[in-house]
Amino acid sequence: MKIVFATNNKHKLEEAQAKLKGTEIEIISLEELGFNEEIEETAETIDGNAIIKAEYIFDKFNVNVFADDTGLEVESLNGAPGVYSSRYAGEHVTYEDNVNKLLKEMRGKENRNARFLTAICLILNGEKHIFHGIVNGKIIDVPQGIGGFGYDPVFVPDGYTETFAELPLEIKNKISHRGKALEELRSFLIKN
Repeated sequence: MKIVFATNNKHKLEEAQAKLKGTEIEIISLEELGFNEEIEETAETIDGNAIIKAEYIFDKFNVNVFADDTGLEVESLNGAPGVYSSRYAGEHVTYEDNVNKLLKEMRGKENRNARFLTAICLILNGEKHIFHGIVNGKIIDVPQGIGGFGYDPVFVPDGYTETFAELPLEIKNKISHRGKALEELRSFLIKN
């Protein structure tokens, strides 16, 4: 089975390909599809943004497709950056810019609890399905590690002492928000 992953993020693509390795599911990138535009994320929820991206590609190319959206929700920031995680420090910013803004906002806050939430929208044979993954953890004061992307260098998942940026990809893929949502997607696709 071939399925398009509606993302231009090479890190996400690698995580999904690793998760679906060994199955008969082949992930096609947007680049392979010949689509290099950015799809505007205008929804007010993580689910909504995943749906927008999947529907856009399905409507344009009439292919089986899945899309994801992820947000980091920090308790002491009332759930921010949430749906705005990728553009927390503004439009067209780097991961580092977003991390720096987060750390600035967290200065002096004792409650470091946070969670990552991923929603995946799959459109398979015209039918829509939503899958979720959540991982709880804490925000640390100083970025650590060189792996991963986004807020990975400052997020330590519960039960671990290393950040997502320090953990090997195999471990991160098993315990992360995206890993959990991809596992739900993988199970569903194998059964169907």
